[in-house]
Amino acid sequence: MIALRRILFIALLVVAAAIAALFAFNNPERISVDIGVARLDGVPASVAFATAFALGWCFGVASTAFALLRLSADRRRLRKELRMAEAEAHSLRSLSLQDAD
Repeated sequence: MIALRRILFIALLVVAAAIAALFAFNNPERISVDIGVARLDGVPASVAFATAFALGWCFGVASTAFALLRLSADRRRLRKELRMAEAEAHSLRSLSLQDAD
């Protein structure tokens, strides 16, 4: 199963590299890119596209990591609250009926 997964991953990488090469071959022109603080002239279209894709991917990974960290913190907090509630329930069960009055 692991070998099949590895083969599929390598095949996916080869297909992605072939698509990127085809895109670069079909778009040889150079474009100017305005990034807000500077203007870059003569940037190949394939490089601009690949850079935008990589930045978007990095932003997606960062936002997913932030959401997972927040969920992890919530999970820790809920586990702590559960331990406290279980300890309180245990202490209330251990009280004798005479102590309850």
